[in-house]
Amino acid sequence: MIQIRRQLHQIPEAGFAERKTQQFILDFIAELPQEHLEVKTWRTGVLVKIRGLQPSRTIGWRTDMDGLPIEEETGYEFRSIHPGYMHACGHDFHMTIALGILVHFAYRPAKDHILIIFQPAEEGPGGALPMLHSEEFQAWKPDLLFGLHIGPDEPTGTIATRPGILFANTSELFINLTGVSGHASLPHRSRDMVIAASQLAMQLQTIISRNVDPLDSAIITLGKVTIGTKQNIIPGQARLEGTIRTLSMESMDNIKSRIRSLVAGIETGFECNAQIDWGANYCQVNNDTDLTEEFMEWARQDGTVDVVSCQEAMAGEDFGFFLQDIPGFMFWLGVDSPYGLHHPKLAPREEAIPTGIELMTRYLRWKSEQP
Repeated sequence: MIQIRRQLHQIPEAGFAERKTQQFILDFIAELPQEHLEVKTWRTGVLVKIRGLQPSRTIGWRTDMDGLPIEEETGYEFRSIHPGYMHACGHDFHMTIALGILVHFAYRPAKDHILIIFQPAEEGPGGALPMLHSEEFQAWKPDLLFGLHIGPDEPTGTIATRPGILFANTSELFINLTGVSGHASLPHRSRDMVIAASQLAMQLQTIISRNVDPLDSAIITLGKVTIGTKQNIIPGQARLEGTIRTLSMESMDNIKSRIRSLVAGIETGFECNAQIDWGANYCQVNNDTDLTEEFMEWARQDGTVDVVSCQEAMAGEDFGFFLQDIPGFMFWLGVDSPYGLHHPKLAPREEAIPTGIELMTRYLRWKSEQP
């Protein structure tokens, strides 16, 4: 399975463009015993049902598939062969563990149906919600659904999770400002978007410090600002790109309201036009309390991993859309990387792959045997 991970690591693809990845998965499935398998595709995703021996329900396991637009700097011999793209969020690990679980149950079916879900476009524009509503998914909709995410900050041999909110609500943020460009010597004839964008960038940070309850948690991060073409031209266009993250929908709604107000003020104050695009919006990953507590206790008794109760993370994951509709949970799988998620040098320890496969095949089989 480590070799499988390395092959997947070499072919990261953008959301809804995971064609090589989808074909790799389909070819892998074709080599397994087919007696208990059924396969559906949805866009660039794959759903695999392993029919149970005495099924009364369907238990689901979800993995994501896409990579990120990052130039890899790991130095791996098996580095990405797609320039400018990298599996910098561990989806190669996630898919490998899902394939390992699939192999186990293809040879040794459980009592209940097991559904392995390969979901595209987690990094954007968001594949979970449209997949959830798809005819293909609804035909095999699981009664329970579980998933994991690699945790670079956790040691290998450790899992970390918590009942309730694990990951935050997230929203992309894109703001376009349009003024009037002109010659640097004639500022009075222009509407300078350098100044307007700079003012707006500073004002946006006051939302967290002055409009959000200090006991709540929220983030506004601007990761990209694009303005201008030459030092002696006053630019009439500016674009700010960022992200919003909150632990409650109330805070998300409040922050978006304040952003609208501040942008309207920029329009008035700098005599420009502004457009806001909220991009992809992901809801919080809210772990089912009873199932999560049961799993944590089961894992402690299993004794093969250390079980840690963690805090909420401000990371985003569209797995939350599934959990709005299906009971389940997600957990961190420790991979002990010196570099974090979305870093060009992310280097998760491959020993975590068999840990994840073996732990979850035991748990899913145990869960299948419960009334």
